[in-house]
Amino acid sequence: MVSALILAFYLAKTTEADEIFVPVLNIKRSELPLRGDNVFFLQKVNIPESVLIFRDEIDLHALHQAGQLTLILVDHHVLPKSDAALEEAVAEVLDHRPIEQKHCPPCHVSVELVGSCATLVAERILQNAPEILNRQIVTLLHGTIILDCVNMNMQLGKATLKDNKYVEKLEALFPDLPNRNDIFDSLQKAKFDVSGLTTEQMLRKDQKTIYRQGTKVAISAIYMDLETFLQRAGLIADLHAFCQAHSYDVLIAMTIFFNMHDEPVRQLAIFCPHVELRMVICRVLEHSYSPSLNLTPAPSTHPNLQAYHQGNTQVSRKKLLPLLQEALSAYFDSMKIPSGQPETVGVSREQLDKEMDRASNSLIPGISQDEEDPLLPPTPMNSLVDECPLDQGLPKLLAEAIFEKCSQISLSQSTTASLSKK
Repeated sequence: MVSALILAFYLAKTTEADEIFVPVLNIKRSELPLRGDNVFFLQKVNIPESVLIFRDEIDLHALHQAGQLTLILVDHHVLPKSDAALEEAVAEVLDHRPIEQKHCPPCHVSVELVGSCATLVAERILQNAPEILNRQIVTLLHGTIILDCVNMNMQLGKATLKDNKYVEKLEALFPDLPNRNDIFDSLQKAKFDVSGLTTEQMLRKDQKTIYRQGTKVAISAIYMDLETFLQRAGLIADLHAFCQAHSYDVLIAMTIFFNMHDEPVRQLAIFCPHVELRMVICRVLEHSYSPSLNLTPAPSTHPNLQAYHQGNTQVSRKKLLPLLQEALSAYFDSMKIPSGQPETVGVSREQLDKEMDRASNSLIPGISQDEEDPLLPPTPMNSLVDECPLDQGLPKLLAEAIFEKCSQISLSQSTTASLSKK
């Protein structure tokens, strides 16, 4: 969000052509309250929500059909299927994730595996137009890098030397910036705050989805301890309703919180009414060694829900995804049934164990490279998820309204997550 807002600001300040640069938040406006850290940070730097443009407020397809759209993808590089027609409008990608060669648009791609995309934005501005930096812009870049890089703790594997270099450069420009620890603690608190959210909102707040042969698995980050989560009133009914509403076969909740010693704690809950499918997923996760989750069973009173304490806190959701893909492959290999069918019987434990071993041993260490905070909730949902808020219908936004929004943005120097340049 910050990367797109500030990149749009930079382009507007440095481009002589008669073009309008519009930062577009890659979520629906109604989703913003689920992004507590974003709401908190924008308020802190005096950027009102009213000047932001959200994806459900602008019809990019209509602009593209009219020949008036050029896109710059910021902090992601894969368009969802519903936006496949927009790929030819993508002129540049600025990202810090490993490129998916099969899905990346054929355009200029600027990718470097740093801890925060905001680092790459800061680098571009400092190298080409440092004079446009003011306290508001520097505060946004500085705070985002610190949060993404887990307070610049190099031992945690997220921050890089380049991230640290540009944090120091920004601090040199404004020596009176708040203390790093204070910034990190306040943003982390806002990011973890789920008070007042329903179970559905908690599950949607930070969710990824994977598919295999028609089977759909949701993985949600939950920012509280597992025991408290499992004790929520009506939880099982809520999980059932959530899966039915979105056609999920499996729902995995990965909880994360910090103990009294500020040490991260991760836990897992696998909810799946299909007994054999749940058993396969659990056994793949239990037997995985690349990476090893070091799982130990946790108490669960519901037969459709298996809970675990996760000993290896370095295994984030991004590292869990390849394991789940392998588990689905093992399930279909062992069951030999069409996807979406109810559970069946007749699969021997020996056959299942064999499939589990095959799945665990076939994992490639490099495939689970982390793309999110190893100890903190990941960045907001973006187009790397096929079924995200972008897949919903888009209301029309007239050109006059866009120009009015742009004028407001110029005044308040705003920020966002999928960048469109008209």
